[in-house]
Amino acid sequence: MQTLDLALLRNFSVVARAGSISIASSQVGRTQSALSMQIQRLEASIGQSLLHRTGSGVRLTSAGERLLAHAEALLARHDEILSDMRGTGLKGSVSLGCPEDYSIAFVPDLLRGFCALHPDVELRMVCAPTSELRPLLHRRQLDIALVSLPDPDANSAIRREDFVWVASQPEPEILSQDSLPLALPAPMTLEYRSACAAMETIGRRYRIAFASGSLAGLIAIARSGHAISVLTRMAVPPDLHILSAGLPPLPAIGIALEFGELQPSTAATALGDHIRAVLPTLGRAQTSAVDNAPPGSQA
Repeated sequence: MQTLDLALLRNFSVVARAGSISIASSQVGRTQSALSMQIQRLEASIGQSLLHRTGSGVRLTSAGERLLAHAEALLARHDEILSDMRGTGLKGSVSLGCPEDYSIAFVPDLLRGFCALHPDVELRMVCAPTSELRPLLHRRQLDIALVSLPDPDANSAIRREDFVWVASQPEPEILSQDSLPLALPAPMTLEYRSACAAMETIGRRYRIAFASGSLAGLIAIARSGHAISVLTRMAVPPDLHILSAGLPPLPAIGIALEFGELQPSTAATALGDHIRAVLPTLGRAQTSAVDNAPPGSQA
């Protein structure tokens, strides 16, 4: 029975995240040719090509993307088992920031697994839009943050999410209004900019009828039937309807991890590894928990 070499998987993960064999070679302490040969060995054992070589670096094939998710989950579990058996469990504290919709859809599953494996790590959560999280990272008031990227295919993106139009009915009467009422978050958010740009692209008249800094507020307005809102697909509760007819398409975004330190603490690094391994595998959460969401913001 053929087995996978953990060392090859680990180096493949570094190459995939770096997007460059030359950059990855300096990170793992091997020559470019040696690292290329390791990737070729891994491709031979898998029986599929894992990387597209380009003039500017490398990018994953579809098989490479699937393997990366498996590899990082396997490596994270391997390291956790080894740490547990050696009695060298993590200690310390780590602060995690993320937009409110991510905290509802993803964070419970992410933290449940991490806290079970590392019960001695103290976690602190901050919910805020990406535009507010980055200054907190720069001031080192956050150790790590899930942030939204306008480019879903960016090398740093670990998950892709779609923006969608939502309303209280599948064919709301307000669609026939001359100036479509929208419920949106702050102007600096990706939701706001994407919604306005989409409307302007097709020349559709609209007005910002409601503004709310919280996800729960936007959902409440959409439920009232007085406006259409924009949410990430995984944040749409089951009683709201995703609209497409008569409305322009909305873009997708990427979700990435960013750190406050160039050399994060052991606890922050472990949490980051856990998120990278688990987040791509989580299902599209649809939850009504947004009704009780604390004040926060969107992407």
